[in-house]
Amino acid sequence: MDHFENIKAWPFVEAKKLLEKINKIEDHKPVVFETGYGPSGLPHIGTFGEVARTIMVKNAFEEITNNSKKTKLICFSDDMDALRKVPDNIPNQDKISEHLGKPLTEVPDPFGEYASFGEHNNNKLKSFLDQFKFEYEFISSTDYYKNGFFNETLEDVLKNHEKIIDIVKPILGSERRKTYSPFLPICPDTGQVFQVKIDEINQSSKRILYTNPLTNKLTETEIQDGKVKLQWRADWAMRWRALNIHYEMSGKDLIDSVKLSGQICRVINGVPPEGFNYELFLDENGEKISKSRGNGLSIDEWLQYGSQESLSLFMYQSPRKAKRLYFDVIPKNMDEYASHMKNYAKIINNSGQSIYDNPVWHIHSGKPPKKFPEIQYSLLLNLVSASNSESKEILWGFLSSYYDSATLNENRDAIDNMIGFAINYFNQFVKPKKQYRKANQNEEAALRELSEALNNFVDVTDPEIIQSEIYRIGKEHQFEPLRDWFCSIYEVLLGQKDGPRFGSFILIYGVENTQKLIIDALAGNFVGSK
Repeated sequence: MDHFENIKAWPFVEAKKLLEKINKIEDHKPVVFETGYGPSGLPHIGTFGEVARTIMVKNAFEEITNNSKKTKLICFSDDMDALRKVPDNIPNQDKISEHLGKPLTEVPDPFGEYASFGEHNNNKLKSFLDQFKFEYEFISSTDYYKNGFFNETLEDVLKNHEKIIDIVKPILGSERRKTYSPFLPICPDTGQVFQVKIDEINQSSKRILYTNPLTNKLTETEIQDGKVKLQWRADWAMRWRALNIHYEMSGKDLIDSVKLSGQICRVINGVPPEGFNYELFLDENGEKISKSRGNGLSIDEWLQYGSQESLSLFMYQSPRKAKRLYFDVIPKNMDEYASHMKNYAKIINNSGQSIYDNPVWHIHSGKPPKKFPEIQYSLLLNLVSASNSESKEILWGFLSSYYDSATLNENRDAIDNMIGFAINYFNQFVKPKKQYRKANQNEEAALRELSEALNNFVDVTDPEIIQSEIYRIGKEHQFEPLRDWFCSIYEVLLGQKDGPRFGSFILIYGVENTQKLIIDALAGNFVGSK
């Protein structure tokens, strides 16, 4: 493992920590990675992010151990949790509100597609994971409680009932301390999950006694085969022990709960897993994204405007940093992915650098594609903007006039997808905000000079040569700072604040087309239009 010591990529840092902890594990037993999902609302992009990041750690672990240890990923759904609040982003809310307090797998599906709301959300998540070709074992909490898989560990919780209460009590309010128990009995009549005081436990019969809040009668129930579920911190500890989990990451907001669940896990003779705390995603207003509120960005929405790889890159980068998750981050991640792919190809030919510190190794599970389109997404966006075209064929025509056919053909599907993403993004987010303005006297003079100068670059194929000429004109017309010159180009010609590297844009859009764009803009043909 010595040659992995200097790798700074966070999945390898995590993998090395895990290996140090479990190095003595028997080779025939798998190292188990887990991600947990609460299906109380539609799965959001943060749920996907936890799975994607865990797989990145798993891949790094397999690499540093040379696949000498078996591994597997469990995606665990807490679908036996009670529905405490009706999500804002589902239909038939009045109908669903009648089932508050019941396990999610006993709540009807508001979409009418599955047997329960829990099953609907489970399948929604699995479809996302399958779309990314993730390998995982899906486990339903309801299934494992009811089929008896957790029975033995539940007995250990019962034996240590008072110790667990003592662990949890310090974090509770005065009223909850009086009634807290790790066991939440399920009403045999209504199916509701009760949060009540346990009056008596019987280890030999594996039963608990409580007062039913609906009938006010003492009620006895078994703790096995789905008659109860555990309060979530105890539940977390119980499944770490029962499923022999070695690694699980969680949000920064759960740091204290991880520690507390670790204490409970040790009390029931388990070993808490190695872990990692990531920062939370924020919506456009800087608020934490939530399944029940449906704020932030969904996986489907991202994939309407950007590639799977760009989404995986967003998940890879800076996991300990709170990040704003909204549509405007998509173009940046599309372009950065292309840049990382280009750099990876260079690293392959330079043995002095590490491939493991490049994000694409992690995005592609160690097997990045050998061919990729070196076309900027932001450039495509501006081609759509300048041409006012929603036709893929027209945009392909611009690309064909600059790139050789072999380059385009070997990446045809990827480029076609990018063009589609760019058209979708432009129509939804760029077009409604386009605002052209007239050029002032200095800007008009500079743009006219640029149009005239382009006559000298009809046969030029190097965008940097044209870019240098654009710089020269900006300096000659005394734009200070020089960025103001480029802002003028974007605002007058494209009706937007930012734009592509303009030398590259001219080569692909074409000299004559660019000259016409300048003439039309200076004539005021765009002002007032979008």
